[in-house]
Amino acid sequence: MTLDDLRAFTAICETGSLSAVARDLGCTQSAVSQRVRRLERELGVALLERQPRGVAPTPAGRILHRASADGLGSLDQALRHLRDLRQGDGGTVRVTTGATTVRHFMAAGVVEFRRRHPRVSLEFQTENSSRRCFEALAAGTADLAWITIGPPVRGVEQRPVMELPWVLAVRTDDPLATRAEIGADDLAGIRHIRLPENSISRLRLEEHLTRQGTEPVSTTSVADWDTAILLAELGLGHAVVPALPGWRDASEHPSEHPALRLIPIPSLPPLAAGWAVRQWEALSPVAVEFAETVAASLKP
Repeated sequence: MTLDDLRAFTAICETGSLSAVARDLGCTQSAVSQRVRRLERELGVALLERQPRGVAPTPAGRILHRASADGLGSLDQALRHLRDLRQGDGGTVRVTTGATTVRHFMAAGVVEFRRRHPRVSLEFQTENSSRRCFEALAAGTADLAWITIGPPVRGVEQRPVMELPWVLAVRTDDPLATRAEIGADDLAGIRHIRLPENSISRLRLEEHLTRQGTEPVSTTSVADWDTAILLAELGLGHAVVPALPGWRDASEHPSEHPALRLIPIPSLPPLAAGWAVRQWEALSPVAVEFAETVAASLKP
């Protein structure tokens, strides 16, 4: 059993395709099949089974896939850290997060980190949900993930950095725009712009609204928080969103968003955001410093 055999098997489980893995590895499909057969001979069990489309792991294959995916991810991370040590003050920090996160949460931190470490490469990978961020961590394609903190996830450590109070985004000419704060009863009558599907923020919000007995009428759904706020500013509905660090309404800065009001909703518990990693103690020194720099930049 070799690491290359395990890497090929893991890739097959994740893609469901021998031919796709062969293309990625630059070899023939027969060579990929031989790697799997070598593992099956050594272990004495079948690891893959044919499906109408492609292949899937057997029960034994799923056991090996879980173990090999975790182990290979840790090994790849360790090898990258060793390369970083050889490079001295260089290296790479790979971050996965949502499409608008860098602007709202990391702008100041990135500038400060770049000032201190001009030779370190920062790589950002966009995902559309915390689940996809967790998958990137597990696959070893990211060192850090900025997420909405949610339930515990096996093999992932979550570290809250800040709490985001909920606000109602409305146009300045909306009847609710004159309110100092929004209560649960007010939310029952809004034209609700729903947050991204499968997102923790949407799950948390809908849990809170259900608990309060509030069921707003949904008008549309969006792919990110920014879009929800912009649609509200255009008068196309009301958006219940976390108060993002980079968004300010007309009451604070009239020239930036003259038609927008962000009104606090104190009855909704705040949403936590922060970092997720496989293991904090296994991060490279530059990755740890990047995470800490971003966190420090977000403190009031």
